[in-house]
This record gives sequence, C-alpha cells and structure tokens, in this order.
Amino acid sequence: MAEATQERVVLADQAEALRKEKKERSVKCVVWDLDNTLWQGTLLEGGVSGLRDGVLQAIKTLDARGILQSIASKNEHALAWARLEELGVAEYFLYPQIGWGAKSASVERIAQSINIGIDTLAFIDDQAFEREEVQYAHPKVLCVDALEIDAMLALPALNPRFVTDDSARRRAMYQADIVRKEVEERFEGPQNDFLASLGMRLTIARPREEDLKRAEELTLRTNQLNTTGYTYSYDELNALRQSPDHRLLIIGLEDKYGTYGKIGLVLIECRDDAWMVKLFLMSCRVMTRGVGTIVITHLRNEARRLGVRLLAEMLPNERNRMMYMTYKFNHFRELEKHGDLVIFENQLDPVQAFPSYVHVQIED
Repeated sequence: MAEATQERVVLADQAEALRKEKKERSVKCVVWDLDNTLWQGTLLEGGVSGLRDGVLQAIKTLDARGILQSIASKNEHALAWARLEELGVAEYFLYPQIGWGAKSASVERIAQSINIGIDTLAFIDDQAFEREEVQYAHPKVLCVDALEIDAMLALPALNPRFVTDDSARRRAMYQADIVRKEVEERFEGPQNDFLASLGMRLTIARPREEDLKRAEELTLRTNQLNTTGYTYSYDELNALRQSPDHRLLIIGLEDKYGTYGKIGLVLIECRDDAWMVKLFLMSCRVMTRGVGTIVITHLRNEARRLGVRLLAEMLPNERNRMMYMTYKFNHFRELEKHGDLVIFENQLDPVQAFPSYVHVQIED
C-alpha cells in the first residue's frame, strides 16, 4: 500500500513538473505495454486470461477524448497482434511496436510515425525497469505504473477542456492517413500527380462559433507547425472572431479517403496599412500537402487586393523550423528582430496561383 501511494505521488509530481515546463501541455498518445499491463498474464508463457480490470474502459475513454494509443511490447509480433484481435481491441492501436528491442526505441518510433513530439507521449508498463529505461532515454515522456491507470486518466494532461468532432474521430483520421501513406509509397510518378489523385478540397473560412472549440484545441496541441506558439482560449478566440481589428481564419481539408478535419488556423491583426499575421499553424498530418503555400497565397492575394503590406511574426525554434522555411519559400523576408521575435514582410509582387492538384474554396 505504501509503495502504491508513493507511486501516485511520483506520478503527480512528474505531471506537475511537465505542466510547469510548458503551459497547457497535453498528452497526445498513450503507449501501452502488453504483458501484465494491458492484459493479465504473460503471452509466451501461455497465461493470458484477458484484459486487466479497467483496461477496456480506459482504452475507450482515451479514444473518446481524442487521445491516440499504441503498443510498445517485448513479444512475438504475430502472436501478440492475434491476441489483441481476439480481445477486440486491435483497432485502437496505431503503429504498434512489438518485438525485442528497447522500449525507448519503440516509443521514439511511435512518436516519429505519428509525427508528434515525444514530449506528448505517456508510457504505461508494469515493470519499473522498463519505465526507467524509457524515462532515462526520453525524460519528457510521462511514465506510468500499470497499477496507476485511474490516476493517469484523472491528470489534466489527459483531460482536454473540449472534446470536438475532430478529436472524437481522431483515430479514424489517423487510420485514413496510414492508408494514404501506403498508397503514396506504391505510387509511381511525380509527387504532384499523386496529390492530384487524392481529389483534395481545401476550405479557408471565417470560423463559426461552433468551430472555436477546435480552434482552441489547435492552439494548445500544435507545436511543430506553429509560427509563434501563442495560445488562445475559446473566449479570446470568440472575441477575436468578432473584432473589426482582426481576421481569424480556420482551414479544413478533405480528400477521397475522408476528412482531415480542421487542420489550420490563422490570426491576423488588421492595421490601416498592413496585415500582421500573429499566428499561423497547421496540423502535422498535412505537412506534405502544400497547405502552407496555399494559405499564404490566399493571404498575399488579399493583401494585394486591399493595398496593404503583409507582415508576420515568428518565434523560431528547433521544432517549428518547417514553418520558418514555409515563410522563406513564400516570398517573406526578415524585416527586423526584437529579441527572439522575428518580423517578416512579404514581397507581394510575384503573383502565384493555387496549385492545380487541389480545389480551394474561400468562404467569407
């Protein structure tokens, strides 16, 4: 009992340290061990009697909250996956890593496959040695004893303020992404031909009130493809949506495999002679779809039409370098710096059309 209490204290302390390190940090994926963690018993010893008590409910709860799940287990892959299918839970797990390598390496591969920061993962295992091995290699991963699943579920990092339509179907959208990637790997021909084969439809629109929960979620969850890292609450976004001095845009994408959901957000401060882009972010799932260039092309077109300069704030870091390069490749140049803050200005003269491989719909 004393050990269990101490484990709860360690878990709470770790979560609090991570929270202080980055405001509103959230767990995007929970990685499960199998033997004596997800199920009761050890597979290769023939002792698996079923899922551990409370595990099925935990899996469904995480899925309903929009938190992805995966597997990191030292086991025979074919046998373990067959058992997961027999137990009716295989569908919940993306990019499972089942083999004999170090679990720290498995956790890292999962983060890379999903394309999220490793600091947004939680790892559950019944063995202290395995948790310590992962923690040593990846100090920012939240490591949880299998006995503390209930305590984990209660942590703020695993309780999003809103469960949006996009978050509720997040697993399905990632599973569709897996299909897209498999098709892309088999595709023979230029990248633009593959993109054209997807039948993509991109929407740039003023958000409705019902979009604001997702907009808040995007500012809290998106770290890699985010120009400034600014976060905004529902109420702040609602005020900005209605402000005559700002323009808020939300981006949606779908193709023949289904919807990507709302995958981008732009906040512009509208001045008499200039637009200042305060925030531009995109979901990492659309990194290779050219969305950044399409959105910037729209902003450039609008700035030219209104006769204003197009400026943008940028707080460069190691994780958002892709957004820095997106600005540079789309006719932005550095104008000035204020500490870490870079101010860009766009050269509006080169006119470029939207790419032919996507249908762009502008809704005002």
